[in-house]
Amino acid sequence: MGSAKKSSAARTARIEEMRRAEQARERRNRILVVAASVVVVAGLVAGGVVLVRAQSDDGGNSSAADDAKTAGTFVTDADGVRAWKGELGREHVTKSVDYPVTPPVGGDHNPVWMNCDGDVYEDEINTTNAVHSLEHGAVWVTYNGDAPKAEVEALAAKVKKTPYTLMSPVDGQKDPLVLTAWGHQRTVKGATDPAVDAFLEKFVQGQQTPEPGAACTGGLSK
Repeated sequence: MGSAKKSSAARTARIEEMRRAEQARERRNRILVVAASVVVVAGLVAGGVVLVRAQSDDGGNSSAADDAKTAGTFVTDADGVRAWKGELGREHVTKSVDYPVTPPVGGDHNPVWMNCDGDVYEDEINTTNAVHSLEHGAVWVTYNGDAPKAEVEALAAKVKKTPYTLMSPVDGQKDPLVLTAWGHQRTVKGATDPAVDAFLEKFVQGQQTPEPGAACTGGLSK
C-alpha cells in the first residue's frame, strides 16, 4: 500500500511539473504568434502550389509507402498489454487515415490534438485528432454500445481526475472497454479492474510517449 501511494504521489508531482512547463511554453507561443502568422501566410501560398503539383503527380491517392507506415501486428506482453510491433507514422495530415486497428494506437494524424486533460467526450471524436493526443503521452479510454453504463460512468469519473487522459465512445471497436496509449492497448473489465490503474501508471506520459511534456490543452474540445 505504501509503495502504491508513493508511486501515485510521484506521478502527480511529475504531471504537475509538466503542466508548469506546458504553461510556460504556451506563454512563449502567444508571444510568437503574431510574428509567425506573417510567415505562415507566405508559406501557405507557396505550399498550395506545391500541394497542387504533388496531387497532380500522384492523382491524390495514398502511396504504398504511406500504407507501410502503419504496417505491423500486436504482440501480447506478460502483463496482458498488446504492444504494436511495426512502424507508426507521425506525419501531420488533414485527410482521414485508414488505421489498421480500432481504436488506433498511433500513426499519421491531424495537426490538432483532442484536449486530453481528463476530458470526457459523450460523442465519437475524430480518430486522427485522438491519435495526436496519444503522441503527447495521453491514454485514451474508449467503449462501445456493449459496455455497461455503470462501468462507463465509473471510468469517466476516473478519467476526469487524471491529467493526460481522454475518453469517448468508439462504436467500431470489438471489445466493450479498451485503454490505448501510443503503440499499446488492452481491454479491461471495468473501472475496478486492477489493469486500469496499472495501465494509467505505466503509460500516462510513459516511456512510449513520442513527445513527452507536449500539451494536452489548447486543442479541440469537441
